Amino acid sequence: MSQMTESMAAAAPERTPAGPGTVAETAAEQHRQAREVYHRISANIARVMQGQAAATRKLLAALASGGHVLLEDYPGTGKTTLAKALARSIAARFKRIQFTPDLLPSDILGVSVFSQRDQLFHFHEGPVFTNILLADEINRASPRTQSALLEAMGEGQVSVDGQQRELADLFFVIATENPVEFRGTYPLPEAQMDRFAMQFSLGYVQSADEVAILTAQEHNHPLTHLQPVASLTEVVALKRAAGDIRMSEELKRYTVELVSATRTAPGVQLGASPRASLALMKAAQALALFDGLEFVTPDQIQELAVAVIAHRLVMEPQARFSGLTARAVVEEALRKVKVPV
Repeated sequence: MSQMTESMAAAAPERTPAGPGTVAETAAEQHRQAREVYHRISANIARVMQGQAAATRKLLAALASGGHVLLEDYPGTGKTTLAKALARSIAARFKRIQFTPDLLPSDILGVSVFSQRDQLFHFHEGPVFTNILLADEINRASPRTQSALLEAMGEGQVSVDGQQRELADLFFVIATENPVEFRGTYPLPEAQMDRFAMQFSLGYVQSADEVAILTAQEHNHPLTHLQPVASLTEVVALKRAAGDIRMSEELKRYTVELVSATRTAPGVQLGASPRASLALMKAAQALALFDGLEFVTPDQIQELAVAVIAHRLVMEPQARFSGLTARAVVEEALRKVKVPV
């Protein structure tokens, strides 16, 4: 090597290769920011929803995993309020549909209207073209209208007048139904139940929390003062970060074994599909992110198993008459399937 070359080499600054450590640090920072978004939204919802931390955690796990939620509970437990609190916590578009027996698919998807001015049909978007959609009392609409949501929930698109129209990157459906009302209602078909990543109830809160609700709403509803604490971009980044959480092959097999156990369980006519395994994996990734972990543990899978799997099961009539529930089937699978260590 010549003297000039040696001098140039000595003067040149030493370069640090962009190795795995740099990538890991970037990913860790993205995950930290995503967790901060989760905590901001969760704390904002808690200002309105007293004693519903567990339900809020599941709701945000479904949001971060790209799934949809069915809230089934008695009137007055806060189902609609929870959906509205989430919508107001995010600077995103929000639409609400009150499902009734006379609701038509075009009332959800939209309709093409002929214009006399230019002699052309113009498509008018329905409420499904939004970011967060509240489908209130979904079981009051006819099966034909309920099925209008199937493609939107499963594919992120709708087909109207022979054309496919894409929905927003963030499209999240929160549906509600009352489990004790049967007159004038239509049970959701199995295909639509399978489109919901989770189904869970809020339940009645503790007495102290109910007193806090009375105090909070003594003069006006806390929803009126709720302001967005996260942008649409931050929520999309939260979804990406959740998908980056690692899940070992052992836990993937554990997830599949839990779901498969429901297909051979006594009293079950139709077990959960592979879509349940996929939903459980993605939701567990979101919970691990919320918990500050870079990988999924059995705890997250077990926490979500009932909410993700139970509503997908079709029980035999004899089992229903004997009192066997889908929840009990999943809980039994959790006890029997060996947890990887």
